[in-house]
Amino acid sequence: GLFAALARRVATQISTSTMSSWCTADDTSALSASGLAQSAIDVLCKATAERRSLAVTADELGAAVGLIHGSQDISYMLISGFFVFFMQAGFAMLCAGSVRSKNVMNILIKNVLDACIGCIAYFCFGYAISYGTKSSSSFSGEFAGEGWFFLAKGDHDASFTTWHVFFFQWAFTAAAATITSGAMAERTAFQAYIAYSIILSGFVYPVVVHWIWDTAGWLCNWKTDKDGNSDLLNDVGMHDFAGSGVVHMTGGIAGLMGAAIVGPRTGRFDASGRPMAMPGHNAALVVLGTFILWVGWYGFNPGSVLMIHGANAVTVARVCVTTTLAAASGGIGAMILNYSLYKVWDLVAVCNGCLAGLVSITAGACVLQPWAAILAGFIGSGVLWGSSKLLLKLKIDDPLEAFPVHGACGAWGVIAVGLFADQELLGDYMGNAKADQKIYGALLGGEPKLLGNQILGIVVITLWVGTTIGGLFFALKMAGMLRASAEEEAAGLDESKHGGSAYNMEPSKV
Repeated sequence: GLFAALARRVATQISTSTMSSWCTADDTSALSASGLAQSAIDVLCKATAERRSLAVTADELGAAVGLIHGSQDISYMLISGFFVFFMQAGFAMLCAGSVRSKNVMNILIKNVLDACIGCIAYFCFGYAISYGTKSSSSFSGEFAGEGWFFLAKGDHDASFTTWHVFFFQWAFTAAAATITSGAMAERTAFQAYIAYSIILSGFVYPVVVHWIWDTAGWLCNWKTDKDGNSDLLNDVGMHDFAGSGVVHMTGGIAGLMGAAIVGPRTGRFDASGRPMAMPGHNAALVVLGTFILWVGWYGFNPGSVLMIHGANAVTVARVCVTTTLAAASGGIGAMILNYSLYKVWDLVAVCNGCLAGLVSITAGACVLQPWAAILAGFIGSGVLWGSSKLLLKLKIDDPLEAFPVHGACGAWGVIAVGLFADQELLGDYMGNAKADQKIYGALLGGEPKLLGNQILGIVVITLWVGTTIGGLFFALKMAGMLRASAEEEAAGLDESKHGGSAYNMEPSKV
């Protein structure tokens, strides 16, 4: 703005004893028009000997501004990471409210351990597989990263310094891992969940991250070759801005495999296969968890811009708006759908609808116009309902609708980008979506390249996670380590595994 222009003039004007002012007449008029007092204008523009001695070169000024921008961006990523990690509290409350009271401590300790175990696994292996290179001059493979295990220096020229990136990415890892706990709630053995958390956080999820978010990954929309030249699949790569596919589909598919292999809760389906209601014990916790997750999403989506200096701040603000619109339309869509079908204003359905809208916009928050964000969230509520009914038809018991919310709506969010990505917004974000290439949403007139890559991404995530995590759960089942015993399940996992109930209902003896 105006003050930046004055700073540039300070850096380039020649310091002479005859100079009486840094400001031209136009500068003075503009400062006066801005409402600045004349006395302040005089101080700002007066060229005293002392001020002339402070003149700097343009290069020095540019370096100083660069340092300020870098500090801003690092601070922004850290704060966004705090928000994303706080989503663990939202998952914890949502899970606790959605299960029966006899299993609350069991689901909560799994949520806590996702953060603890996942952190160590990501430190040891996960970050290296996601983004690692063998040395400072090497280029990692298209399938997985190859260096920075344990964040150790190894063959690199200098020690690890991008701590903010590690923290931000670990927070996303914890979110992906926690999704699965809801799908397998109330009947899964504790040790089996620990094994899952290590494998997903340390290996399965990081591979997906590398494919789609690392510049060496074969599906990344920023992919380059070893010489730094653009090397995108079909000229566009896969666009998954904040992780509808990378984070939510990974967690949702893992949950689907777990729920299918571990089997339904005892009594969830009657002898004829008809589903029997097993409602959660506390709707208030469900609402609290939903709102915490919604707030956390303002670190998840806007934080994925990764920068906030300059024009990036406008992108951050726009992503906040599209995220909010999708959440709102998802909740409204779920309310309308459930009332139309069942004549009930279903609170839990509305909460899940909001989450479905949030997942649906996560891939395209920066490239969808507001109208498209509303449509993505609204359709997401229908995807949630349809996939939930499909699971019941298949007799798959998912107590928190983790797969419908995260897996199915995650896939829809990825497809929504291929359908509705705005040409100008996608071009601004990627810097290479030229008008003559027509690389944008297929329903807006773009060529099908983007949509094809989005569908390919959904297929490979499903196959990779389904095979690896499905194989793990099947092996645990064959070893008799996947499911709690019928007696433990009937008594409640809190009493049988965790030393008592989450709620002390005994009257006080004091």
